[in-house]
Amino acid sequence: MLELLEKVVMTTIGVAAITQKKTEELVAEMKERYKLSEDEGKHLVDRIQAIANENREKVREMAEVEVQKVTDRLGLVSREEFDRLAKRVLELESRCNR
Repeated sequence: MLELLEKVVMTTIGVAAITQKKTEELVAEMKERYKLSEDEGKHLVDRIQAIANENREKVREMAEVEVQKVTDRLGLVSREEFDRLAKRVLELESRCNR
């Protein structure tokens, strides 16, 4: 399971890292090839970055869904649920020790 989680995290990080570098390369190439002005180049960069941000968010959401499926399938509890149960155990122990 940890291997799957690692792959999901690395994919998400990869999408974020590659996008910025590729955006800069693409815009530089298009400015040269199509003789874009600075304003046109900036507008293009902004648009590409907006699309990249959307895609990063989609990848993050998909990763969360997949991680949740895996944890459910393995019968694992969330940290929040674990903390709640630990607190409940402490409460019950303190009642028993009275």
